[in-house]
Amino acid sequence: MWTLIGIAVVIAGFGLRLNPLLVIAAATAATGWAAGLSPHRIIESFGHAFAASRLVSISFLALPVIGLLERYGLQERARMLIARLKRATAGRILLFYFLLRQLAAATGVSFGGQVQMVRPLLAPMVEAAAEAEAGELTDAQRFRLRAHAAAAENIGLFFGEDIFIAIGSILLIKAYLESNHILAEPFALSVWAIPTAVLAAVIHGARLLLIDRRLRREKKLPASSRGKSEPV
Repeated sequence: MWTLIGIAVVIAGFGLRLNPLLVIAAATAATGWAAGLSPHRIIESFGHAFAASRLVSISFLALPVIGLLERYGLQERARMLIARLKRATAGRILLFYFLLRQLAAATGVSFGGQVQMVRPLLAPMVEAAAEAEAGELTDAQRFRLRAHAAAAENIGLFFGEDIFIAIGSILLIKAYLESNHILAEPFALSVWAIPTAVLAAVIHGARLLLIDRRLRREKKLPASSRGKSEPV
């Protein structure tokens, strides 16, 4: 029973908004202590778990790389590129990325990501296009465009990946159906994911195109009232 003390530590740590890494480490140490492990054995378990799953942490290498690129002007270059494209608007850029992301996910191509694409490239491009169209943006408008950039990534990935047969979500759906005595082939699941993906592309694509109209409408309003109306 005392070995469950780690859960209480996690709840308390996150409730107090402490550093997540320290909270997890404290919860693990408390669980090990409750199980009667020595400090040496607990640290050894930490090292073994890290060594066994170190490949998972490879994805975190993207963080310092992106940070270094941003330091040397990646976002500014993205803004300059969009400023040269006269027909580029915030809605069109988001729509292009959204469809490209969905297509890449549907074909199993590794592309995109919040860290790799949205923050360093997509969001600055969208903001630059919006500024060219509607003038200087308010904070509310800027945050709304960033939210749309993040949503384009998530929605494109979510509805596109189920079409690709060799993906974990297809296997998860198949396992769940089998646990309820429903037999379904992975290929059939992929085929039936296509109509959903098409509808998602049409519906969310239309929402993205409405962004430009809203920016043009807000351009006529006082700066203090921009971005405070109902979301698109």
